Amino acid sequence: MVSLDDASIGVNMKRSLARGDTGCCGSLRGAPLDETEAEALAAGFSALADPVRLRLLSLIAEAGEVCSCDLVGPLARSQPTVSHHTKLLAEAGLIVGEKRGRWVWWRLVPERLDELRAAVAPVDRADSPA
Repeated sequence: MVSLDDASIGVNMKRSLARGDTGCCGSLRGAPLDETEAEALAAGFSALADPVRLRLLSLIAEAGEVCSCDLVGPLARSQPTVSHHTKLLAEAGLIVGEKRGRWVWWRLVPERLDELRAAVAPVDRADSPA
């Protein structure tokens, strides 16, 4: 099973997700990001910077939970290619998988998507110092 405990997910992001905090990273339009925040955001955006992975993420999000075996057809990619892309999404903390028999069942990590969304969301000027 691929989980939030994997070493590939940043320590700060794991702590944040464990607390249920969706704000591990600041907004790009707020205060400047520190190095750790920038690295966590870059890993997520890098994983999303591929059309196959974006489609894969949308298929998983729509299904709620989906078997790897059911992703090959809709993506028109080989099983090893699907595995490669799911691995990269999992390393970025965007999906988690649970091995059942010989297949992995994937589901979305909505908190991680919320972090990425918040990073590029406009800053509410009412909350900002004038």
